[in-house]
Order: sequence, then C-alpha cells, then structure tokens
Amino acid sequence: MLGDLHLPTAVLVLALVGVVHLLLWWRRRRTARGFLSETDQLTYETLRSGAQAGRSLRAGLTEDYAEPAARHLRMMLGGTALAICDSQEALAWSGLGEHHREQAAAHAGRVLSSGDVAVLTRADLPCDTPECPVRAGVVAPLVVDDRVIGALAAYSPRPSAGLARATEQLATWVSGQLELGELDRERTRAMEAELRSLRAQISPHFIYNSLGAIASFVRTDPDRARELLLEFADFTRYALRRGGAFTTLADELRNIERYLVLEQARFGERLRVHLLIAPEVLPVAVPYLAVQPLVENAVRHGLAGKESVGTVTITGTDLGDLAEIAIEDDGVGSDPELVRRALDGDVGAQPGESAGVGMGLGNVDARLRQVYGDDHGLVVETAPGLGTKVTFRVPKYAPGVHPDR
Repeated sequence: MLGDLHLPTAVLVLALVGVVHLLLWWRRRRTARGFLSETDQLTYETLRSGAQAGRSLRAGLTEDYAEPAARHLRMMLGGTALAICDSQEALAWSGLGEHHREQAAAHAGRVLSSGDVAVLTRADLPCDTPECPVRAGVVAPLVVDDRVIGALAAYSPRPSAGLARATEQLATWVSGQLELGELDRERTRAMEAELRSLRAQISPHFIYNSLGAIASFVRTDPDRARELLLEFADFTRYALRRGGAFTTLADELRNIERYLVLEQARFGERLRVHLLIAPEVLPVAVPYLAVQPLVENAVRHGLAGKESVGTVTITGTDLGDLAEIAIEDDGVGSDPELVRRALDGDVGAQPGESAGVGMGLGNVDARLRQVYGDDHGLVVETAPGLGTKVTFRVPKYAPGVHPDR
C-alpha cells in the first residue's frame, strides 16, 4: 500500500506508526491492566487524536491553531501537561500546572539555540505550589526545512526515559505535519501565481482577432456585431474575474461557448463544434479556467494550421463518482515529446517552440494534480497529422473543492 504513496507521505505514515507504538508502550506503563481490548482502544484514540492534531498543525505554527493541536497531542502522549512554543513565546499550554507556561518559552529557548532535546529537572521548574504535578519535563525541537522553528515540551511529576523517547518521536511527527502544511501553502501560492499568469496570457491574438471580426460586421451586420461584442465582454469578464479557485463545469462550459462563438465569427464554416455533455456532470466543481485553455489550444494549435474544415468535440461523461472531460480535435496534431515537455512546463525554451502550448497544458495539468492528486492529471493522445485528444477526470465531490459564488 505504501508503494502507492509519495515518498514524503510514506515516510510520515511510517513515522506516525512508530509514534503510535511508542506512545502505546508509554501509556500502557502508566495504565493498569484492563480488558483485552485496551490496546485496540488506545490505538484508536491515539490515531484519532493524531488526525485531529494534524489538521491544526498543517494550518501553521500560530496561537490559533496551536491551542487545539496541543490538546490532542497531550492526549496522544498522556502526560501531565504539554506546551507548544515558537521562537518567541509559548503558543499553547494543555494540562495541569499552567503557571509554568511562561517558563516554557525559556525551556524552548535552550532547544532553539542547540537543536537538541533537553531534559528538565525540578531545578528547571521552580514552583511555590507544594502539590504541583509539573516537576520534570522533556523539550524537543520542531524542525522544518532543516530549521528549528519551535519546540514541543512535555511535563510530568517525575523524570522518565519513556517520556523522553515518546516526546522526541512525537516532535518528529509534529515537524512533519508542519512541513507538509508549509508545502501545501507553497503549492497554493504557486497555483495562484500560475492562475494569475494564465489570466495575463489570455491569447492577445484571440483578443485582436475577435475585435477584428466584430469590426468587420459593424457595417454589414450591426446586430451581429452587437451580439459578438456582448459575448466578448462576457468572456473577458469571466476570464479576468478576481474570484475563487473553483467554478462549476456548467459555468466553465458557458464561457467556452462564448469563446467558440467569437472564434466561429473569424473561422466561419471552417470551425465546427460538438458538445456532448451529460447533465449529471454540469454541477461538478472544477478549477477555474481548467477547460477553456484546453479548448483554446485545440483551436489555435490544432485547427488554425489546417486548411480544410476542423472539428472540436467537447465531451463530459458521468462515471459514477467521477466526471470525465475530454477535448478532441481533428487538427494537425503534435509531437508527443513536445507535449510531454509541455506538461513538464518546459516548452518555450527552445527556438521555434510555442510557449502557448506549455502555458495551456502545463498550467492546467499542474493545478489538477495539486487539487486532486497525481492520478487526475491530463492524459494527452496525439501524433502529427492525427489530431489531439486531451482528457482528465475529477471527483464529483472532493473535500475543500466547491464552486465560489
């Protein structure tokens, strides 16, 4: 099963399994023997707490998210108290003895400067409360991108080698969650930058040609010119909108129809369009501008160089839990190696290569993989002289994916 996962994810899964086993060992030492199902119950509770803590940790090392994460981490560890610190202060404290919270920042400072695990004794935890349960502790570094950005501190009534090992392993897992969260944010920023770039590179040739086609009808067919001008205004309003990252397939197709109406005004009978869309897939949320660039590529790079009539077919198929979208043209086709490099974002660097192909395919492919995973990237079938078919599949329902209204 792990063979199907990305390496960083597989490493984190193995790390979490190791954390679970170590924490179970530590907690069993602190718990009297009970029913035969105790291990199963502890495993379930630990995994559930880990999942809940992971959601908070991936949002970043801030006070808002550290507080709920600390509660779940303390449940995983089973200690008296637990603190999460950044480089400045204790962001969260969970458990007993909160009057030691200010000391936690100083304890973390030792780890931030050395990068090593620190074991705390009673001398490190001065206290005027006779029955205070915080008399010992372990502080482990939180490391992201080889930088110590904070510390995880666990406290108990007495020193324990088991607590030290469990805290160190838990800190390693927490570091992995924080690093995954940072990677998610970097990917999101990259995707937003790619989307801004895609908006900025809505083909200037298309804009000029559309305005030229509209102008050609001003005297001969004013009504047609007015209709095309309205279509152009609606197209640019959608393509350049400042909205969210997702839209419905219905809205995306509606804007594609505007685009094709404008292109047909230029190509006339040379461009034919077939739409075969199952009603069940129209409400499906898709990344904004995920389909239009593929249709534009089909027209610009598939049919523009063809002397005879060309056909673009757009298909939306209901596959149960999935929706499949396909854009096919019977144009001039392309070199598969060029397409492969386009998907890698490497087209346009060589003389004579079209950056437009890379911008369209590479951008859409990257955003689909970012949102849905590598199994949902573009599949391109093409060969010189044989046309091109671009297909992708998206889940009908995916967590966090919904059209913006």
